[in-house]
Amino acid sequence: MTDKALSSQHRDTQTLLARVGKHGSLLAIMVLCVLLSVPVLTIFTSIFDSSDGVWQHLVDTLLWSYISQSLQLMLGVGVLVLILGVVPAWLVTMTRFPGSRWLEWALVLPLAMPAYIIAYTYTGMLDVAGPVQGFIRDTFDLRFGDYWFPQIRSTGGAITMLSLVLYPYVYLLSRMAFLEQSVCVLEVSRTLGASPWQAFSRVAVPLARPAIMAGLALVLMETLADYGTVQYFGISSFTAGIFRTWFGMGSATAAAQLSAVLMLFILVLVIAEQWSRNRARYHHTSTRYSRLPQIKLKGWKLAGALVYCLVPVLFGFLIPFLQLALWAWDTRALVDFSAFSQLIFNSLRLAFTAALIALMLGMFISYAKRLQPGMPMRTATRILGLGYAVPGTVIAVGVLIPFAWFDNSLDAWMRAQFGITTGLLMSGTLIAVVFAYVVRFLPVAMNTMDAGLGKIKPSMDDAGRSMGLGSWQILRRIHMPMLKGSLLTAALLVFVDVLKELPATLILRPFNFNTLAIRTYELANQERLTEAAASALMIVLAGIIPVIIISLSISASRPGHDKRA
Repeated sequence: MTDKALSSQHRDTQTLLARVGKHGSLLAIMVLCVLLSVPVLTIFTSIFDSSDGVWQHLVDTLLWSYISQSLQLMLGVGVLVLILGVVPAWLVTMTRFPGSRWLEWALVLPLAMPAYIIAYTYTGMLDVAGPVQGFIRDTFDLRFGDYWFPQIRSTGGAITMLSLVLYPYVYLLSRMAFLEQSVCVLEVSRTLGASPWQAFSRVAVPLARPAIMAGLALVLMETLADYGTVQYFGISSFTAGIFRTWFGMGSATAAAQLSAVLMLFILVLVIAEQWSRNRARYHHTSTRYSRLPQIKLKGWKLAGALVYCLVPVLFGFLIPFLQLALWAWDTRALVDFSAFSQLIFNSLRLAFTAALIALMLGMFISYAKRLQPGMPMRTATRILGLGYAVPGTVIAVGVLIPFAWFDNSLDAWMRAQFGITTGLLMSGTLIAVVFAYVVRFLPVAMNTMDAGLGKIKPSMDDAGRSMGLGSWQILRRIHMPMLKGSLLTAALLVFVDVLKELPATLILRPFNFNTLAIRTYELANQERLTEAAASALMIVLAGIIPVIIISLSISASRPGHDKRA
């Protein structure tokens, strides 16, 4: 056989292998899509199951309360996060004042503070027996009842707590949008006589509207997903109702049906966010990305901007963090360090395992989508990406029902065939917990890897193929060394999210298995707030570094960005 024929045969073999690899990756993505969609499909199919009258009881008595309370939370949190997120993002991006560079990343710090932890902290500070009201009584010689003080355990209190830790979603996406805007558009608005405030409200905000709406949608999803805050404040939201139905009424079917109603809320939010982006007709076509104009503020404008940006950081992070540190120091003698070290080990083990699995799957899915960017692959990855929009409570219910069915079916078959029992192999084990984590947080890893791969030019793939490398060799030898930052960021984000996750862990954990989040929740529910500080502080400390990394990477994302500016 001639060299030309051999070369042709080699090319044909390479083409065949490439096609097999592409189709194999699509098939693998489809299998993953089906597997990870089991919890959501379980929830929706439960609509047709019988709940022995429990569902009808919920419809007659509690369902409308759950809907109205959830809507109140969404409305209040939505308005407050826009106030706390959009204006500071504009101020630190477009103006300069003392501390503005520090505030760029400090405004993201509340993201490291789980909502239920900040709720416990402020309750301990502001309740009747707390230091704030105690100071008021001692200073003005008052007794309880002689003065008015806002009730922290209320719907307004929950809205405030959730807003203080969730506004960074709006801040981050708004800031990224402002950084990406063209200088020309802003300069044209100024030449037409627009003041800085008019340029912000009439030009910059409309241009950034898709990003702002995306951040708002994330906030509202997180609000609907919250359990620790609403349960502690006694608010009848959907997540609290799902727990009560499952554990109080003992009806898994009714809990799943209630979860299906919550899923409809989430679906409406996802559709509304996508519709908002599709309807947006504001865009700029300039490629001029010189340094953004830095307006130096003076006088009352400087003071106003500084106070506006400091308030979210102060109340969303610094005050609760310092209070937690003080309580942890005061109660250090009560800490059982052997038990505490076991809590840390359990939390880190779960977080590390889930982060590693999500990272590997996210890398595989993102690269497979790069190899075959067709409609089937895009559809499958979009379905996989819905997991982050689903509350942990709903995912836990959707995981436990099929896992329990599998365990019971296998046990019955083994008893009938061999006379032995298998017990619980899936439900009530760490396998179920990690599976729920991966379903919920895989989109975090996927989105991070998509962003990293998007920055690698296709010519790099072509260069690898010209050297005789296969698709997965290109990933291992070319892409992965260039994606170290994205890999680290994805792993850290999933790691921190798992450490903070409460409802899924509460429902699915094995018997007598605790994590830092669960121990914090248990102590707070027993009104032992100061003793909960040590475990809460560990969760917060674990989240600080990743959120700072995210903020700094966004600051450096604009073309022509000058770090010294």
